[in-house]
Amino acid sequence: MLKVLHIIFSIFVLAIAAYSLIYQNFEFQNYMIVFLALMMLIVGLKEFKEERKLAGWTYIGVFIFVLLVSIQGFLLG
Repeated sequence: MLKVLHIIFSIFVLAIAAYSLIYQNFEFQNYMIVFLALMMLIVGLKEFKEERKLAGWTYIGVFIFVLLVSIQGFLLG
């Protein structure tokens, strides 16, 4: 289940990034950052599942930071 979510979020991030670069339209950038944060959460959970606690906590920390940046982007943008 985690692998499927990881692939889905990766595809969303890649699609939005490609759209933004091709059409020079960056209005969906905050959504890309949200999906990137969710992808970091999934990777962190996968690391915990594989008993790599330090890497898991690092990814969870990155998830929280990126999520806060995304929320700030939605509020200020």
